[in-house]
Amino acid sequence: MTHLSSPKLLFASLAAAALLTSCGGKSDTRKLAEADAQPEAVFERFKPRFIDSLWYYNPEWASGAGYHKYDSLLVVPNAGRRQIDSAFQARARKQLLSIDVQKLSVNNQTDYRLIENYLNGVRWYADTLRDWEWNPANYNLASSVAEILNGRYQPLDRRLRSISLKISRATDYYEAAKANVKQPTKEHTELGILQNQGGLNVFGKALLDSVARSGLSGQEKQQLRDRITVARDAITAYVDFLKKEMLPAGKFRSFRLGKALFDQKFNYDIQSSYTADQVYQKAQQHRTELLHDMGKRAARLWPKYFAGQPMPTDSVVLIKQVISKLSEKHTTQAGFVAAVKAQIPVLVKFVNDHQLLTQDPTKPLVIRETPLYMRGSGAGASVSAPGPYDKAADTYYNVEPLDGQPAAQAQSYLREYNDYTLQILNIHEAIPGHYTQLVYANRSPSIIKAVFSNGAMIEGWAVYAERMMLESGYGAGTDEIWLMWDKWNMRVTLNTILDHEVHVGTITEAQTLALLQRDGFQEESEARNKWRRATLSQVQLSSYFTGYTAIYDLREELKKREGNDFSLKAFNEQFLSYGNAPVKYIREMMLKK
Repeated sequence: MTHLSSPKLLFASLAAAALLTSCGGKSDTRKLAEADAQPEAVFERFKPRFIDSLWYYNPEWASGAGYHKYDSLLVVPNAGRRQIDSAFQARARKQLLSIDVQKLSVNNQTDYRLIENYLNGVRWYADTLRDWEWNPANYNLASSVAEILNGRYQPLDRRLRSISLKISRATDYYEAAKANVKQPTKEHTELGILQNQGGLNVFGKALLDSVARSGLSGQEKQQLRDRITVARDAITAYVDFLKKEMLPAGKFRSFRLGKALFDQKFNYDIQSSYTADQVYQKAQQHRTELLHDMGKRAARLWPKYFAGQPMPTDSVVLIKQVISKLSEKHTTQAGFVAAVKAQIPVLVKFVNDHQLLTQDPTKPLVIRETPLYMRGSGAGASVSAPGPYDKAADTYYNVEPLDGQPAAQAQSYLREYNDYTLQILNIHEAIPGHYTQLVYANRSPSIIKAVFSNGAMIEGWAVYAERMMLESGYGAGTDEIWLMWDKWNMRVTLNTILDHEVHVGTITEAQTLALLQRDGFQEESEARNKWRRATLSQVQLSSYFTGYTAIYDLREELKKREGNDFSLKAFNEQFLSYGNAPVKYIREMMLKK
C-alpha cells in the first residue's frame, strides 16, 4: 500500500532476506560453480525462494502486497528478532553475491540490483539509522488489522481468525515497542500518540459488528472480543507511556538527520544517478526558471483580472497578486471530498480521448475519507493501492475532509487547493498519476520490481503526468492553468530544497514558512503542513523532483533520438511496463530496447 502519495520501500520490515537458510545439501563450492555456469537460470530460481521467505518474515508487508498466507502472524520487534533478521540477511547476501550480475540479462540485472539495495539498506536502517529507537510512530497495530478487516480476498470468518491470532500478541508487541523507544524525537512521539489514538477506532464498532455477524463459533467470538479488549488496553498503555514518560522527560533527539545520514538515506531510498547535493543544486536552478516563467504568465494575465490597475514592477508581487486572484475560485469546506469525486470521470475521458495511454476500467478506484489512523502526517491526499498479489482489490484515493477545521484554516486550505490546483492534485494522485501507474505496476512480469517499489519513480511519474496532461491540452493551455501548474511544480521543487535544508542545514520553522509563502506562493496552512511533514520524514520530499526530472529528461532524449517516429502513448506505456523500478534502471532498459 502507498501513503503520502506513494508505496514506500519498507526497509524497516524485519528480515526480508531470511530466505534460503538451508543449502539444500549442496556444498558452497558446487553452488558457486553452478552460479558461474548458468547465472540466469540460478537467479531465476533464487528470486521466488527469496520472495517466499521475504513474506514469511514480513507478514505485514506481505498483506500490503496482497499475499495473505501469513496474515495471522505478528512480528514482535524485540532485540532477539533483530538478531535473527541480521543472520538471515547475511545468508541471503552471500547467496546473491555468488551470482555474477554481469552475466544476467538487463532485466535481471535490475532485479539483482533492487534485491542488493534492499539487503544493504535494511541493515543500514537497523544498525545505523536505528529509527526503531527514535520513531515511536513505527509501532501501530491498527494499520495491519485494518488491512485485513477491509479486505475482500477471503471470507470474513477466515479474516477474523487471522486478526484474532495476530492480536493475541498485542501486549508483547507494544511492550517491545516501549523497550525499543529511547530518546525519540518530539515530533515522532506526538505522531505516535495521534495515530495510535486514531487506531483505537479500528478496534471499535466496525470490528465488533463484523464479529457479531460472522459465522465464528460462540467460543471463537468471545475469544476474539477478549483479545480486542486486551489489544485496546495495550494500545492505550503505549499511548500513556508516550504521553506520561516520553513527553514529560523532554530528552528528545533532533529530528534533523545531519548530512552523513541524509546522504546515505538518499542513496538507499531514491537510487538516483545523482547525489543528494546534485539534486539540491538542480532544484535551486529550476526554482529560478519557474519564477521567470511565472512572471511572464502573470504579466499577460494582469489586464484580464486587474483591468485599469497599474501592474506591479516587482515580479514576485505581481505573481502573488495574480495567483491570489485565481485562488478565489474554489469549492466549499463541506464539498471538498465531493469535488474530488466529480473530477475523476473528466480525467478518465481526457486520457482516453487523447490516447495518452491505455486505461483499465476493470480496476476500481474508490474515493474515501482518509482513515483516522492514517491522518496527522501532513499529507491531505494519498493513494492506497493493492499489491501485485491482490490485483482485483480496490485502490483507495484517501482525501482528508475539512470537517471540524476552523473556518479560517479551511479557507486557507481551499485557496491552496482551488479550482485549478485541485485538478492538478487529482491528476497527480489518481489519473493518470499514482492510481494509473500502480495499476500498470501490478501487471509487471517482474515481481521484484513490483515489490521493491521505488518512491522517486512513483512520485516522479505523478509529477510528470501533470505536465504531460497540460502539454497534451488539458486545461486548454491557458495561462491560468499553466501559472497554477508552475506554482504547483514550484512546490515540488521547494520540497527538495526544504528537505535538504531541514536535515542537512538549520532552517527554522519561521524561515520555512517565509520561503514557502514567498517563493512558493503557498497559503499558510499548506506551508505549516509542509514544515510538519519535513520534520517527520526524511528524503521522501526529495523524491518528487528527482524522479520527475529523470523521467522528463528520458522522454526528451528519446524524442530527439526517434524524431517523427516518437509516440507519446508508446513511451508512457513502455515506461510503466517496468513496474516500480528506479528511473535509472528503466532508462537503461528502454535505451537498450
